[in-house]
This record gives sequence, C-alpha cells and structure tokens, in this order.
Amino acid sequence: MSGEAVGAAPERLAWLITGDNPSLVAEAVSNLVSQLVEGVDRSLVLEDYSGEDLDLGVVVDACATPPFLADRRVVVLRDAGSHTADQLQPLSAYLEDPLPTTRLVVASGGGNLPAKFVNAFKQAPGATVLNTDVSNREAHGWFSQRLAHAPVKLAPAAAALVEEHLGEDLDRLTALLATLEAAYGHGARIDEEHLRPYLGEPGSVPPWDLTEAIDNGETETALRVLHRLLAAGDRHPLVVLAILHRHFGNVLRLQSPAITSEAEAARALGVPKGRSTFPARKALDAARRLGPRGTGDAIMALADAELALKGKVDLPPGLVLEVLVARLCRLSRTRVSRTGTPAISGNQRRR
Repeated sequence: MSGEAVGAAPERLAWLITGDNPSLVAEAVSNLVSQLVEGVDRSLVLEDYSGEDLDLGVVVDACATPPFLADRRVVVLRDAGSHTADQLQPLSAYLEDPLPTTRLVVASGGGNLPAKFVNAFKQAPGATVLNTDVSNREAHGWFSQRLAHAPVKLAPAAAALVEEHLGEDLDRLTALLATLEAAYGHGARIDEEHLRPYLGEPGSVPPWDLTEAIDNGETETALRVLHRLLAAGDRHPLVVLAILHRHFGNVLRLQSPAITSEAEAARALGVPKGRSTFPARKALDAARRLGPRGTGDAIMALADAELALKGKVDLPPGLVLEVLVARLCRLSRTRVSRTGTPAISGNQRRR
C-alpha cells in the first residue's frame, strides 16, 4: 500500500481532449503539452504520434517506458477517433495501471471516439477528460476569458464587435489576436477603428438567431443572419428552409387555445424532462403573436419557397430565401403592431 493519504485524489497521469472543432482541440493539446514539458528539453521527454495506420502498440510501449535523462515522459496520441475500440484496447489496458513517470495526452479527431474507450478513460485512475466544445450559453464567457489574457487589449466596443463578428467561428480568435499583436505590438490597446481592417469575413451564427430575428420582425437583421448561415455557415438553402419549417411547424402545433403556459407548450412539443423549456416559450410567444391566420400565411410562404427551391421558379436559391425571410418578418411585424405583443429582448437571446 502506498503512503498516499486515504481519499486523496490520484495524481493526474492522462488526459483525453475531445471536441468537434479540430482547431480548439489542437490548441488545447498544445497548451497542455507546453505545461507538461515546461522546464525540460522537449527532445528528451516528448513522444508525439498520429496517423490512421499507426500501430498503437508503439504508443503503449512509449507510455510503459521509463524516462531517460529526465524525470518524466510525455506521450501524445492525436486523431484517436481514427482507431477502433479494439485497436485502442491496449491503451485502455495500460490506463488501468499507468506508469507514474508518464504523462499521456490523447486527442480526439479523425472520426468518432469509441464510447467504450471514452468510458474506460473516465474510469482510469489519474485520468481526466477535457471537452473543448463551447455552447452558445458559454460563448460570451469563453470570449471574455480569452480576451482577458490576450496579447493585446481590446476596448469594450471592440471586444463586443469581435464576439458578434466571429459568431460560432471561435477558432479564428487566436489567429486574429496574433495578427493584431504583430500589427500593433504586444500590449497595445485597440479600438473598433483599428480592429475592423483585420476582422475578415463574418463567422457563422446559430440558426436560432435567424428565427429570433424573424419573430421580432427585424428584416435587416434576419437577412444579415441568413447570409451568414449560407456563406460562413456553409448551409445548403434546403437546410435553412428546414430550420424555418421546424420553427413554424412548432408555432403551428401551439395554436391550440388549450395551450396557455410554457410547461404546456413544452409538453406539446415533446421537450424531454430536464431540458430547457425556453425554446417552447419562444414558440408559444410567436404563436400568440401570429395567431391562426398569420401562422397559416407563414406556412404558405414556406411552401411557396420550397417549390421555388425545387425548380418551380427560375430564381437563385439565395434570392428565394431572401424573399421568404422578408415575407416572414413582415408577417411578424404586422402581428406585433396589431397585438402590441413585445418582441423578445436582446438580453434573453443567449439564455
């Protein structure tokens, strides 16, 4: 029995870094490896492996080998998702009794990580899983934290502009900050005027930004979001149409006068227990604003756009969607003016 105190947390010996954005995963691996090799010669302690055809026995051997001329060995396996659960089994077996002098870093990528391997990693002593995904709710905090430790200082208005402009393209922030540092110098304070030339094309945005702008009758905002979904988001026009179909389909399902509360709307839409009912409330608010007639007009507009996108009308797909979005915004705007129902405020958008 070791001299470790009973109940003490085991020393961290292995990390599994996951996420859907390859750039954020790579950045997290780079930062972690820099911490693990700090103070020693990388050439003496670092073993870095990748490749679909890689024999994982080589990785296990590296993990099980004591360090030479150093006090630790850092082993990195990239693109673990390109291997099967059977291929990863030797690594899972190693994690059951890891070498105290080895620090193992496994990065997702190359495909989906086998659930069996992820579960084995979670149960291994001294192992931890780091997820680099950033939800829409977490995005503002993520930007604020990164900007607080950035090599340049952005004025509040400039920081807000960066967050709005990049949208879901979080991986672009590091390169942008590096460019600003090269242009203006380390520690420089940058305002909007000096920031704009380096922003590049707007990043993608979540699809609910489009439905929210439409519900509020904000045509200019909705068209701007539409263009970002089609360009930066690389979404096919029929995918965007499907987003709108789903939204207004929910609005149609909530037209019953028997549905009067957020909870009843959530049940009608089949929202699972434990999940946020905020989307159901937004759909219910839209149903109340539009009413049966307005909802019917919206469904007809969607049907017209679908036929146009499938060839009935000889118009560019982008123009078809622009006309559709403008029609839907006009419907929402007309109903808001008639009912006096207020639009959802901006501070509710990222709930």
